[in-house]
Amino acid sequence: MKAFVLAAGVGTRLRPLTNNIPKPMISILGKPALYYTFLNLLKNGFDSACVNTYYRSDVITDFFKDNKIGIKLEFSHEKKLLGTAGAIKNKEYFFDDTFLVMSGDGLTDIDLRKAINFHNKKKSIATIVLKKIDLRFEYGIAITNKNSEIKTFVEKPLWGDVFDDKVNTGIYIFEPEVFKFIPKNKFFDFSMDLFPLLMKKKKKIYGYLMEEYWTDIGNIIEYKKGVFDALEGKIKVDIGIKNKGSKYISFNAKIDKSVKIQGPCFIGNNVIIEKNAVIKPFAVISDNVKISKNASVEKSIIWENSKVGNNVNITNTIIGYDILIPDNITLFDSIMMEYSK
Repeated sequence: MKAFVLAAGVGTRLRPLTNNIPKPMISILGKPALYYTFLNLLKNGFDSACVNTYYRSDVITDFFKDNKIGIKLEFSHEKKLLGTAGAIKNKEYFFDDTFLVMSGDGLTDIDLRKAINFHNKKKSIATIVLKKIDLRFEYGIAITNKNSEIKTFVEKPLWGDVFDDKVNTGIYIFEPEVFKFIPKNKFFDFSMDLFPLLMKKKKKIYGYLMEEYWTDIGNIIEYKKGVFDALEGKIKVDIGIKNKGSKYISFNAKIDKSVKIQGPCFIGNNVIIEKNAVIKPFAVISDNVKISKNASVEKSIIWENSKVGNNVNITNTIIGYDILIPDNITLFDSIMMEYSK
């Protein structure tokens, strides 16, 4: 079975984190979000996927060019955004049977086989994977009947429009017949254009209610939540580092004996932590980071290749790639994305 992964998002709501990288490449415990999407596809029996790109597409293609994950990838670069439905229409030839569409910036451990079995039993032209969630207002909301058929869909409703708790996860299962309803070389969106058209044409669309973990890392709050949930094991992902209780510490990290470490935390490959530093709960320290003497890190995410100076205190902060944090400062509720080079 084949999949289409939507990875063309600019990530406006994630700025400044996405000033220099596309949204699907944002770091989750040392790996881009897109990496975990591919792992889940592979786990569920998918052997190939098409990935659309737009903003900073080189970051995506360069990272995955060696394709060590094991799933066959084909990239579709869009010079002009075609919308979610327009993107798959552009690669219609790639699909000859039931296929899956996933957002590359969602974080989930969904059992896709269950969703596909549901789709097949319903003999649906389209199935939308739904999730019950409390914070609804940034997501499309679907209303289903007792047979799980979608009767109404509202994309990112206002407060007064809220009348259900099942949101659109951006995971879809389609039959090739759907291409008949998508115009070529035109911006066309699933929620705004395709689904209303299918319902107008009396085509049945079903909603599959997933039970597994899902979050959209589309803003700073949800991004932090996704990272810390993964750290706590709320989502089943292969972090790639064996845990010691609630601590994920790479075997090749160089950590001075005087360093105090409290879990849950993540310490990536080739990390250096010097004398008397303190690693507190929910510290995420990615590959090739240096934490200097007497520094402390708590409830913060530090991306690859950055250096934290002596006597620095970092709390509830995100630090980007290749950042130099000078000695003797305190960072609280901050985002540091300016390059030191």
